[in-house]
Amino acid sequence: MNTSDKTAEFTAPGIKNESAQDAIALLEDRLVALLDLQLTLKHVHWNVVGPNFIGVHEMLDPQVDSIREMTDTIAERIATMGGVPAGTPQSIVDRRSWKDYSIGRGLVTEHLVALDKVYNGVNKDHRDALNKLSELDPVSEDMLTGQLAELEQFQWFVRAHIESASGELKS
Repeated sequence: MNTSDKTAEFTAPGIKNESAQDAIALLEDRLVALLDLQLTLKHVHWNVVGPNFIGVHEMLDPQVDSIREMTDTIAERIATMGGVPAGTPQSIVDRRSWKDYSIGRGLVTEHLVALDKVYNGVNKDHRDALNKLSELDPVSEDMLTGQLAELEQFQWFVRAHIESASGELKS
C-alpha cells in the first residue's frame, strides 16, 4: 500500500498540492515512528524487571497515552491535507527504517539505556522534519514542535534513571 499518494483532490486551503504532498510524506514518517514508539514503550512496560521496576513501569503508561494522542493528531492532519493515514501493523513494518526493539524481559537499566537510544532517533527525526515543514506547512510544523517538547521531556525522564551524579549516561 502506497500511502504517500494523495487520494483527495484537495488539500487545506492556502497550501499548494506539491507542498501538501511533501508535508504528508514527512508526517507519515513521523506517524510510523510514533506508532512504533508507543508499541515499544508498552513492550518495555510489560517486560521490565529489577530494582526500580514499579517506578519505571508506572512512568511508561502516561508516555504511551500521550504518544497515542500524538499519532491521532498526525493522522488527522494527514487526512486534513488530503492524504490517507495508514496505521496497520504491516504498514508500520514496511515503512520503518530501523530494526525492531531487541530486548525481551530485562533489567530496568538495560531497557532504559535501549529506550534512550530509541528516543534519540525519534526526537532527531522529529526535529529534522520540523526543519523541512517550516517551508511547507507552518501548521504541521507547530504541531510537531509541541510534540517534540513532550518527547524530549519523556527522554529526560528516562535519562534520569540512567544518569550518574556527574551527568554521564550509562551506555
